[in-house]
Formats: sequence, structure tokens, C-alpha cells
Amino acid sequence: MTPREGGIDAPVSVVIPCYNGARYLGEAVRSVLDQDYEPLEILVVDDGSTDSSVEVARSFGERVHSISRPHLGASAARNHGIEHARGDMLAFLDADDLWTKGRLRLQLAAFERDPKIDIVIGHTEQFASPDMPESERAGFRFDPAPTAARLSGALLVRRAAFDRVGGFAPQWETGEFIDWYLRAEELGLKAVMLPQVVLRRRLHRANHGIVRSDARQNYVSVIKAALDRRRAAGGSAA
Repeated sequence: MTPREGGIDAPVSVVIPCYNGARYLGEAVRSVLDQDYEPLEILVVDDGSTDSSVEVARSFGERVHSISRPHLGASAARNHGIEHARGDMLAFLDADDLWTKGRLRLQLAAFERDPKIDIVIGHTEQFASPDMPESERAGFRFDPAPTAARLSGALLVRRAAFDRVGGFAPQWETGEFIDWYLRAEELGLKAVMLPQVVLRRRLHRANHGIVRSDARQNYVSVIKAALDRRRAAGGSAA
């Protein structure tokens, strides 16, 4: 197939960073395979896992490319996957989250309607992982309603546009996508937020934001860094 640049037949590369995510990785990968879209490239980047994550990725055979590297964090793993990606479009998914059915064609259709779009993002809904004991699930307080949260798993972006912004900043343990998105805005990239849910974010006891609650301070640092860049460029800090 000869893909149309930016059109509905554009090849899509999906990067899935994984660190000790064997428990949910299979479901995550299947949610991408269930998109019923070709050409599709899935790259699982194992970030130095000590569980069976690599075996889970390899169990999908040739449909999934498994890449292993030392543990350096999710941002570095995503960047490593992008280096191997061949698609004109880039998408991402954390190893414990799920894509909704049909989301890929939905987002690609938005690019087709407006060739000037660089980024298409959609709504996210959170859910408590059903494998958790009821006593643990009751401890989670969250709004299950769809939200316009900016998460990497809800993103579809032209590869050329991504390269303009640059990779994910590995110094941020949390908030790395917010940092990337703010840099994209600073460059004037055109983004569209779809009203449909494109990502289901799983809540469980091993979530990074729960295990490393101190990393939430990164969000403040990310915003401060963006404001500093805008001040240095002579822009408004408002």
C-alpha cells in the first residue's frame, strides 16, 4: 500500500513503554490490534523489566516489535521507540491503559478533514482496574466522566510535527507529556481536541502517580519551565 501523507491510509506507529507491566500489557496491546486498521506498527519498549513483560510482548509474534533497553524511565523508553518507528503518524499507550475501539480511524479522519492539523487528541475516562479487591477499589476517589485530559495515550501526531517539538524530556518523572504539549503550543502547532473518548486510563495500586506521589511536584516544575521559556522569548507569562 502506498499511504497518502496525512490521510486515512497514513502508516501509524504506536509506542508502548513498559516497565514491569506484564499484568496489563496484553490487554493494552490487544486494544491497539482491535483498531482494525492497517498499516499499523506496534513497538513495545521494555524498560528493563524484571517480570515477564518481554514474554508477553513476544507472544503476539510478528504483529508486535519488542525492544529491550536498560531502565531509564518512561520518557526515555518512548523516545527510544520513536527512534525505531517508521510511521508517518505517531501514537502512544501506557502498558496498563486501553484504547477505545475505533479511536484511530476517528482521529485519522480529523487529519483528513483538515490537512493543516498537526495534533489530534481526544477525551479520557478513568476506571478502577476490575482485578483489584473491592476494598482497594473503594479507596480510589475519581471522576469517571470523560475529561479533556492531555495524556500521551490520547494523542495522535504527525511524525514531522513531533520531530519539530522534539522528544519527551526524561528529567520529568511525572508531567512529561504536559511539558511536550506546552512546547508544541509554543511552536504554534495546530491541535484539535475531539469530544469522543479515545483512552481508558486504568487506576490501580501500581500507578506511577500513586507509588511516587512526590513526583507530582514535577507538574509545578513543568509549568514553571514553560513560563520561564516564554519570558525568555519575550512572550506573555499570563
